[in-house]
Amino acid sequence: MRNKELLLVPGPTPVVDEIYDALASETRGHTDPRFVSIYKSAIERTKELLQTDGEVFVVAGSGTLAMEMAIVNTVGKGEKLLVISHGYFGDRFTPLAKSFGIEVEVLQSEWGKQVDAALVEAKLAEGQYKAVTITHADTSTGVVSDLDVLVPIIKASGALVILDGVVATAALEENMSKSYGEPDYKIDVVLTGSQKAIGIPPGLAIVAFNQTALKAREELGQVSAYYSDIYNWLPIMQDPSKYFATPPVNLIYAYDTALKIVLDEGIQKREIRHIAFGQGVRAALRTYGMVPLASEEVAAPTLSCILYPDGVNDTAFRSKLAERGVIVAGALAHLAGKAFRIGHMGNTTAQMLEQAIQTIGEVLQEQGLKVNPEAAVNALNNVIGEVVNS
Repeated sequence: MRNKELLLVPGPTPVVDEIYDALASETRGHTDPRFVSIYKSAIERTKELLQTDGEVFVVAGSGTLAMEMAIVNTVGKGEKLLVISHGYFGDRFTPLAKSFGIEVEVLQSEWGKQVDAALVEAKLAEGQYKAVTITHADTSTGVVSDLDVLVPIIKASGALVILDGVVATAALEENMSKSYGEPDYKIDVVLTGSQKAIGIPPGLAIVAFNQTALKAREELGQVSAYYSDIYNWLPIMQDPSKYFATPPVNLIYAYDTALKIVLDEGIQKREIRHIAFGQGVRAALRTYGMVPLASEEVAAPTLSCILYPDGVNDTAFRSKLAERGVIVAGALAHLAGKAFRIGHMGNTTAQMLEQAIQTIGEVLQEQGLKVNPEAAVNALNNVIGEVVNS
């Protein structure tokens, strides 16, 4: 890779040369048939990745825009939305929805834990919710949601399932054709961004709607949006030679290339690889006395939030790592200064993680901790080998 640093934050993630080459291709007009062909390919590959019978929308924007598109096109003013939150980014649905006059209720877990499914079932029994949001993996806490448990509970209540896949898509299964218990118990909307497990630079908002979600949009009539209104984008997604707003041409090149890489590897293999990386990184860091916020039972395969042992200064630790070319992220909210977050997703390789674990150990040694980088690297590789070969 051309990358001079190990970018191991929870997004953006490392970009491989093949994607850089696509990104650097000659910029063409957005109605040029050569670009239109690539845009069509990217749209079709998105449908293949998510296995949807509906429509997908790939537009310039961020994961936050994708969240807005998912909500404003399914839940109307005065209707009720239930948010299942496992951290900062689950909570973010609340002000977003309220800005459109939607009634919001939230079930929040203690950071590092999942919301109790029994609480979800009880809350849904209290009233008619139009939709429920699930953050597949929360970028702030490293907690993953159990879709096999939550989706049937939500669908049994008659609500739509809106899945925030920003830090999960292309690493974990998000199959919109999959039935969870009953034939029609399926994920209705998946929203995501481009810069995490998909592995291209930031800049794309990606949202998929199944037929049930598209019907919900139809029933809403006019919505309080313009750029975010999927009806303005639908003609372009069906025929990219048409115009609504200028697409990010070079990012579409990169995205189409990234999806080819993802689909060639296969989502099952990618999921196993990400599980192996997550478990391996956490096992290695435990040898340093660093405790993951989330237990292994609820830990996300794509990133980890790691609590510092006594004697580690957050700013000094991350600064020293950065000087050595390893970039990790600070923790959010009340965990700021008490933990750091490390991504292990997308185009990240086992060799990158090995280098990162070695460097983390060396920095800890400089801060006076008695740690064994060699043992940590061995723990990483042993766990990865066990998971991949199991």
